[in-house]
Amino acid sequence: MLSVSRLSAERADRPLFTNLSFALNAGQCLHLRGANGAGKTSLLKMLAGLSTAQDGEITWQGKALAAWGDDYYAALHYLGHKDGLKDLLSPLTNLRLTASLSGQVLSEAAALKTLTQVGLIRQCDLAVRSLSQGQKKRAALARLLAISRPLWLLDEPFVGLDQAAQNQLGEWIAQHASSGGLVILTSHQALPKAIQNITELELTMSSAA
Repeated sequence: MLSVSRLSAERADRPLFTNLSFALNAGQCLHLRGANGAGKTSLLKMLAGLSTAQDGEITWQGKALAAWGDDYYAALHYLGHKDGLKDLLSPLTNLRLTASLSGQVLSEAAALKTLTQVGLIRQCDLAVRSLSQGQKKRAALARLLAISRPLWLLDEPFVGLDQAAQNQLGEWIAQHASSGGLVILTSHQALPKAIQNITELELTMSSAA
């Protein structure tokens, strides 16, 4: 369970949101909505432990994030605006390296199976810098499938993907939730139909006043 209690944040001395509270249980998806500047990305970074709020508390499984240490980072996938890939390495090497750094063993066969799932088997040995933006996004998304973690924090995950890939990602998100995972995402695009029973949370400029 991920819980946010009376969270407040600001950027450049401007309030983003105040007294924000919600809880997310296993099997649930939360869609953060709002105009640019409302604080969606800032909130995701706080949930990922990459920045701190001015006030309030975030807890995971009943414990504050600080009390978890690195164990919390091992429980989540954070996909931000940057893909987090090493440009000189191939999608295959990037994927296996990420797994290794996470303390998980990912065989070459398992990695290739995942890259097949995301449509990158033909590009698996190419340097990431030679890939298109859509292919880079697919290489980043491969981590969700190859490395098992319960909490997915996804910032505009559908950007750069064609309609077929968006629908596929929607199915993966739905499958993750149905298996007991938690998903929090932002998107200015319409969500794929596969994502059902999703909770909407609107961050508005008025709530940041």
